Amino acid sequence: MSILPTIQFAAPVLPSSGVLVLLAGKDGALPPGLPEGVRGAAERAASLGKFKGKSLSFAETIAPADSGLDKILLVGTASSEPLGEEDWLKLGGAIAGKLNGATQATIWTEGASAAPGAREAATIGLGLLLRAYKFDRYKSKKSKDGEDETPDTALAVTIALADAQGAQAQFETLESVGEGVRLARDLVNEPANVLTTTEYASRIEALGATGLEIEILDETRLRELKMFALLGVSQGSPTPPRLCIMRWNGGAEGEAPVAFVGKGVVFDTGGVSIKPAGGMEDMKGDMGGSAAVVGLMRALAGRKAKVNAIGVVGLVENAVDGLAQRPGDIVTAMSGTTIEVINTDAEGRLVLADTLWYTQERFKPRFMVNLATLTGAIIVALGNQHAGLFSNNDELANRLLAAGLETGEKVWRMPLGKDYDKMIEGKFADIKNVGNGRSAGSITAAQFLQRFVNDVPWAHLDVAGTAMGSPSNEYNQSWASGFGVRLLNRLVEEHYEAR
Repeated sequence: MSILPTIQFAAPVLPSSGVLVLLAGKDGALPPGLPEGVRGAAERAASLGKFKGKSLSFAETIAPADSGLDKILLVGTASSEPLGEEDWLKLGGAIAGKLNGATQATIWTEGASAAPGAREAATIGLGLLLRAYKFDRYKSKKSKDGEDETPDTALAVTIALADAQGAQAQFETLESVGEGVRLARDLVNEPANVLTTTEYASRIEALGATGLEIEILDETRLRELKMFALLGVSQGSPTPPRLCIMRWNGGAEGEAPVAFVGKGVVFDTGGVSIKPAGGMEDMKGDMGGSAAVVGLMRALAGRKAKVNAIGVVGLVENAVDGLAQRPGDIVTAMSGTTIEVINTDAEGRLVLADTLWYTQERFKPRFMVNLATLTGAIIVALGNQHAGLFSNNDELANRLLAAGLETGEKVWRMPLGKDYDKMIEGKFADIKNVGNGRSAGSITAAQFLQRFVNDVPWAHLDVAGTAMGSPSNEYNQSWASGFGVRLLNRLVEEHYEAR
């Protein structure tokens, strides 16, 4: 697994060892106050590399012998727009990508054209941590001669700035968010023969050590609650279903919580409506929505957020055997709604139907946000750059849109409406689990979910294109992105925490 860098913040004192990272501005402008030898070497490197300081561009050189440094690394920060949160995150990640093999580095921000404040410097640190993530626990690390390879070296990074104390305090909060992102990535990356429903529930239960209150509902209890939509999905699998509840009580006693709900299909064969073989291995990630909820709850507990929050995830495997749910079956959800199952590969909405209803009925939340790798149709519509956002509440939707722009975990609002409701009217039951053919597939899925929120302010995030297999970037080189943790943490931080 990845060896994370250690990160500290210190007053601006030029180092005498390791790698010196300089933030350069437009036309390669360097910060003032550098020793003559260091400045000269940096300027020569910029000239030879035609380095103009463009954001996230680099130039590097061996340091002068009398400086004690190993190397000087120039990183550009020049941009036509002021640098936002994701820009600083990318900066940290890009720097981390250039420090492979180094054991010590100092990022010099003092006097830079785009000098970061405390929050921005802490975000650089978060970018360093997120870029360092690797999922390689199942690789046997042997060299060609059969000997164990030398493990990755640990990297110690100092970020030098005037407000080092303020940056350290900000980083302690962001570090907890980073732990939540890494946890979500780990969960999505795990193979389904390891992360079964019961193993997943055990890992959630272990989060009680962070201060979360954990409750696990087994199959017997789910039957007592009449969650037959969720149970129908799981009946073809030998691994039993679980409903996992995480509670963080950081707000005022008795204050209604905010609630987050996740689809946790640990593997999706498609059931009797079986998927094509090509690419089916990626369906180990069909629990990406639940992973984001678990990572978020870990983050809120880690940073001791001043809010009451609930996370609820429904865990099932959609497998095929003689007991598996069939097309044409009719199930009754916890709400009493009857559902005609037309396609057993439209299973996530059945899991969420009971999970959403249970959450709103038991906890009476201020709002619910659910996340799910729900439809391939959302990838057709939005690709891998945005998650689909559906909501019955403009305020909640607008807050999510803004949080997405700030964090870089972007969402795009899609429509809901009564005309789409007609597309899921059932022939033999109240509703059916798919619409009419391929048209508006992600929208009809959202319309289905809306039947189970009971007028609670609600948003559905379809993360099929962003939770897994999305393009790598400066702070994520992993197949699993951890999408949603930073987005929802920002939503809570800005709008729902006590001040």
